[in-house]
Amino acid sequence: MRILVVTVVHHPEDARILHREIAALRERGHQVVYAAPFSAREVVPRPYLEGVDLPRAAGRDRRAALRSARALLTERGAEVDVVLLHDPELLLALPGAVRRWRRAGAAPVTVWDVHEDTAAALTMKAWLPKALRPPLRAAVRAAERLAERHLRLLLAEDAYQARFRRVHPVVPNFATAPADPPAPPGADRVVYLGHLSRARGALDLIATARLLAPAVRVEVIGAADPDVRHILARADRDGVLRWHGFLPNDRALQRLSGALAGLSLLHDQPNYRHSRPTKVVEYMAHGVPVVTTPTPLAAELVERYDCGLVVPYEDPRAAAEAVRRLAADTELRLRTARLGREAALSAFDWQDRSAEFVDLLEGWVKEESAGVTVAGDGARRG
Repeated sequence: MRILVVTVVHHPEDARILHREIAALRERGHQVVYAAPFSAREVVPRPYLEGVDLPRAAGRDRRAALRSARALLTERGAEVDVVLLHDPELLLALPGAVRRWRRAGAAPVTVWDVHEDTAAALTMKAWLPKALRPPLRAAVRAAERLAERHLRLLLAEDAYQARFRRVHPVVPNFATAPADPPAPPGADRVVYLGHLSRARGALDLIATARLLAPAVRVEVIGAADPDVRHILARADRDGVLRWHGFLPNDRALQRLSGALAGLSLLHDQPNYRHSRPTKVVEYMAHGVPVVTTPTPLAAELVERYDCGLVVPYEDPRAAAEAVRRLAADTELRLRTARLGREAALSAFDWQDRSAEFVDLLEGWVKEESAGVTVAGDGARRG
């Protein structure tokens, strides 16, 4: 197959897009064109991919990104078998492109990979006036219902099914567990992996690091929202923690091995209540004990598999105490690391789901070529 993968929001090195889905497609021998905001994120396409540079959609003004995406979809969409979209914003760029495809006699399978609860995420956008959030949430829900009537949908979480009227396949955001056993967790280094914002606990990380220094150092890996970048940079300069900034997923994961604990200090926000933090599964897969706030799916993982400790929301003292407990109790540290790794290998390994993802796309292309049109993934008509 020929697949056009498009994002204007996510980092071009996004783990789900590049390191899981695109990697799975390439392993099966399919050709991928990857359109993403490479220049805006100061990265270059991987040499094994045809990369197309797009503007980044950020903040209030997303018009340039959508114009470029619409032009790309119009031009390149008719050349491929599958168009795989990763942002809800791209739904706005589709109608004009689809009309051009039809005039050209082309009908690529168009798939929206649903990564998050978009309507809930709007409540966390500082740039969006509060008065606009309720009508925009309603508009997003309406757009989602319209999308499932005309597109194929993939969901990253089972909980996202409740937003839609029909049943859609779920391709969860599992981690790729390293084949070789990771180093056992040490006692003097804690890691955080993921995007950084106030709602994701960036300021709590800094406060926790202050409480742990100098006995335990905190390493933070990930890009940060503008309003916390200078705070993180100052904490790094002052030696409170080590902020590596964004690292490609493969390099970032190398920093996990041997860590005392992996932190996930998400706040209690609607967008986090139905999502399993990928970082938690990655900590488990790399044999790192988890310290997490009680977001429902993260807490359920830790409690079911006994792979770490749960601490209250927005409580750096409790997070620091949990880290100290793991540092002082070698048996607890090794047991939670082992149980997390075993659970990740048996129940949360991307390698077990990657073939299912590619099979879905291949099956949809076969259906379309046989004259089957989509009426939602739970009901189709010929």
